[in-house]
Amino acid sequence: MEINAQVNTERIKQDSELVRRAVSAGDQNAYTQLMERYRDSLYAMLYKMTGNATDADDMTIEAFSRAFSNLHTYSPTFAFSTWLFKIARNNCIDFLRKKRIVQVSLDTPIAHGNDRLNLETRIADFAYDPEATIIKEQKNDMLKAIIAKMKPHYQILIELRYFKEYSYEEIAEELDLPIGTVKAKLFRAKEFLYN
Repeated sequence: MEINAQVNTERIKQDSELVRRAVSAGDQNAYTQLMERYRDSLYAMLYKMTGNATDADDMTIEAFSRAFSNLHTYSPTFAFSTWLFKIARNNCIDFLRKKRIVQVSLDTPIAHGNDRLNLETRIADFAYDPEATIIKEQKNDMLKAIIAKMKPHYQILIELRYFKEYSYEEIAEELDLPIGTVKAKLFRAKEFLYN
């Protein structure tokens, strides 16, 4: 047990020295040694996570690439291997999450049992609708014409509350009225509009 602890401590010291040489001197040999030390075990972990040799190989390369480009952020308080494996594991988890997202064409029917579903009939269309826009504009014009026939103080209240979206407090401040009066007058204005 004591021998393993000494080996691990020695390996951590060697890794720290390799990282120092790689960062401070740009020593390519240090990068190579770090990669040779951990490539196989990193690949094995990633292969176990993905179950795919090509993905594991790609992610092994990507893990070293990310680690080496961020080597200046490595803190020797942790073992280099722990830091490297954490980068690889997080990257692999992100990869697997993205891989689970299934993309489906909206134009292609999907088989569901003996039926073929057409997704486009199940998805709401929120695209611009000129007819709906014209109807909305006509309703607004009618409403404004009705409001124009009301007494001026009701017109101002409706304008502030529903077109400019003022709060009751803002209306009271603007018109120098108590909030209760504003609420009562707005209630009467809505009754007139409804009638």
